[in-house]
Amino acid sequence: MLIDNEFDVAAPVDKVWAYLLDVPNLAPCLPGAELVGDDGDGTYQGKVTTRLGPVRLNFSGTAKIIDTDETAHRMVLEASGSEDRGKGTAEMTVTATLRAAGRGTRVHVAQDLTVSGAAAQFGRGMISDVTSVLMNSFAECLQYNIDNQGRGGATATAVRAAAPASGLAIGLRAAVMALKRVFARFFLPYDASRLR
Repeated sequence: MLIDNEFDVAAPVDKVWAYLLDVPNLAPCLPGAELVGDDGDGTYQGKVTTRLGPVRLNFSGTAKIIDTDETAHRMVLEASGSEDRGKGTAEMTVTATLRAAGRGTRVHVAQDLTVSGAAAQFGRGMISDVTSVLMNSFAECLQYNIDNQGRGGATATAVRAAAPASGLAIGLRAAVMALKRVFARFFLPYDASRLR
């Protein structure tokens, strides 16, 4: 399934671009993600843990940036993993494209996601909503860390990690997003021209 998200970062494109290319620095901003190894060829081993309602998902896998275009500020990352307990799998290709937006940067993230097992029981709408919630948390963490790079003796490592991927918080925020879509579909003024 294809999922698109966008967010803004109040920093120049080149600064955001450099941050996104530094996987060890970036990983703490991914809710529930943890790097556990580095092959030395740009392939990283990691774990992702999240909880949605009664389902706790633990994946182990790899991630690697497979393509970068510095002129277009476009990067492609591939990640795949399998459940630690269970038969579920997840594969994702993430394409991030950056462009100047005023004094800041607009980041467009396109995710091509394939899941099986327990994660697949959630429909496309729920997975898309959860992804949006996680992307908002990622964007907040990214902004904070870029703002605080080099302050107070901070090193290149992340200043702050994203909030844990709490099932209740994610579920509630995703449910609110779903309700807003339903409300818009049924209660916003109908455009009769769509029948023509």
